[in-house]
Amino acid sequence: MAEDSNSTGQGAGRRRAGGATGRRRKTRSTRRKAFMITGWSLAGVLVVGGAGAGYVYYKLNGNLTGVDINAQLGTDRPADIDDGSMDILVLGSDSRAGKNGKYGQDEGSSRSDTAMMVHVYQGHKTASVVSIPRDTLIERPACTKDGTTTPAQRRAMFNTAYEVGGPACAVKTVESMTGIRMDHYLEVDFSGFKDLIDELGGVDITTTEPIHDKDSHLDLEPGEHTLDGEQALGLVRTRKGVGDGSDLGRIQLQQAFIKALLDQIKGVGLFSSPKKLYDLADTSTKALTTDSDLASVDKLLSFAGGLKGIGSEDLKMVTLPVMYDPNDPNRVLPMEAKAQQVWKALRADKPIPKSATKGSAGDETDAAKVVKDA
Repeated sequence: MAEDSNSTGQGAGRRRAGGATGRRRKTRSTRRKAFMITGWSLAGVLVVGGAGAGYVYYKLNGNLTGVDINAQLGTDRPADIDDGSMDILVLGSDSRAGKNGKYGQDEGSSRSDTAMMVHVYQGHKTASVVSIPRDTLIERPACTKDGTTTPAQRRAMFNTAYEVGGPACAVKTVESMTGIRMDHYLEVDFSGFKDLIDELGGVDITTTEPIHDKDSHLDLEPGEHTLDGEQALGLVRTRKGVGDGSDLGRIQLQQAFIKALLDQIKGVGLFSSPKKLYDLADTSTKALTTDSDLASVDKLLSFAGGLKGIGSEDLKMVTLPVMYDPNDPNRVLPMEAKAQQVWKALRADKPIPKSATKGSAGDETDAAKVVKDA
């Protein structure tokens, strides 16, 4: 099955324009790899503060890191068809270098510990988000990084694409799986997003069950909490503390947290303090690595402006339909027919049918119920 995962959508893509202990309601909140949240957080910061002085503009521009995905991948990609929709690959990098070192040993490489493919529908009023489990066994295409080519591999873990070939290989792998061309790329690491959410002041959550996970240093009782950065990082990293202890349960928990965070961003009060606004913009731009088409403040403003109307109620969040690998219970395999339903719907700019995820291992855990909007 894993060897067939690359066939879950080879058709032409449709494209478009352009250790803490929880405290009750007193600390602040964060989360480590912001997937899509970074885009919306940055949207709020940059759209509101778009008329900054020249120095501020220059400073924020200098914070951004861009990767020329188009140049690295060339023309061997799904078709770029203008239909008004937009697709974005959002990754959380698990590098242990620099400030991220306290989250584990640096082994000299990074992996895409969290991956979400975001499809913004025509009109930019709604979006679908497909989480791709990092342990999914896929057929990884050949990728070149710094002049070195890594051959294609069958039954490769999805997150090794980033490890061997960086952002361009991650994009190439997702495009190979889906048949959909990625318009944009966003990446954030542990410390970057943690700092961003600390600047935002946090996200209130309510837990319905206790969460105790010594590996993620999280210790929460049921009830209302405002988490500081480390606590929220622990929340989205926890595996053993919720559900069946798998990465699939963690994905559901991350998705629930994303919606809670989106709801709270609306009440941050960005107009109340110019200093807070600048600090947020400064932290946001430092946190991001983007494709080169977004690697400037004016381009991010345009991008963010196209997303600012999408709230948590406008998101449909699912996990790639998968089954546990009979040869290794720690790995999952794409359910080919169901995955094809997902990618076919998005290529046609249509909602993902409920039948596409029914029976998937990713829908069998109730981890999402552990966190609800406060």
